[in-house]
Amino acid sequence: MPSPTLPSPHGRQRDQPQTIVFLLLERFTLMAFAAATEPLRLANRAAGKTLYKWHLISESGHPVTCSSGAAMAVSGGLEDLPADALIVVCGGVDVQRATTPAVLSWLRKRARHGNRIAGICTGAWTLAKAGLLDGHRATIHWENHDALIEDFPEIDLTKSVFVIHGKRLTSAGGTAPLDMMLAMMTESAGADLAHAVADQLIYSAIRTNRDTQRLSIPARIGVRHPKLARAIAFMESHIEDPISPSDLAQDVDMSTRQLERLFRRYLNRSPKRYYMELRLERARNLLMQTDMSVINVALATGFTSPSHFSKCYRAQYNTTPYRERGAHANMDEAD
Repeated sequence: MPSPTLPSPHGRQRDQPQTIVFLLLERFTLMAFAAATEPLRLANRAAGKTLYKWHLISESGHPVTCSSGAAMAVSGGLEDLPADALIVVCGGVDVQRATTPAVLSWLRKRARHGNRIAGICTGAWTLAKAGLLDGHRATIHWENHDALIEDFPEIDLTKSVFVIHGKRLTSAGGTAPLDMMLAMMTESAGADLAHAVADQLIYSAIRTNRDTQRLSIPARIGVRHPKLARAIAFMESHIEDPISPSDLAQDVDMSTRQLERLFRRYLNRSPKRYYMELRLERARNLLMQTDMSVINVALATGFTSPSHFSKCYRAQYNTTPYRERGAHANMDEAD
């Protein structure tokens, strides 16, 4: 499959360096930021000339603290930029709080001026909040995927490592921004340069926009059994509307008793218990990453009774959904 096509930057000759501006939000993820910037440095080195120029900004123009606690110096605040500059929004922990009205206004203004705008890690949430992903394909870190769907159902959200759709670019966290940058390099400077950069980074398997973020189910659970993997896939795709054990067994061409034995043998728990753990894990993510009410979180994870949801949640996490949310909010305030 050919590399995804990037729109040609307006007003920039091919022999002029591409300008990239990284907007660092408070508590941005350092790993994702490094995965986006280091390829640019190595590309200039491999090419023997400046292909890319970049600088860092923050909302206030002051240093920004990343999620690991290190402070990152910046060269300025929100300012006017040439239309050919690529803006990369670097998100991280508690992106909702870091996405301020000033940031949203600035991004909308830059979009009106024709800038390409990217979001890495949870930066996609900021783009979505600004309305810049409406009608676009996009991606976000798998842990934030469900929260983004709940908050912005109009976005065509995928689980790809990165997505380039028109003037909007999004990538999951971790090393995914590296794949996005290599795709950009392939388009603008050729595959040879992208491969040279990957070699320098000892990155032997460049991913495309067709690759998904998470390991396959067999790799995640450490078991290679096709029917077990199919059963878990059905569970993961039916969190809001859970299916019965008998229907699940029928979907994978087994009897209910056979399915029970399969889960007991490989996962040391019943299908019902495993399913409940998946639903409660989804609920916990929604409680921590969205402003959804506890009742709506319960409904989104297949619980029709708030009291039953609270009882199951307490059994799994030794706290109630309400206390979980309060503890998470207090922790963020302390940080």
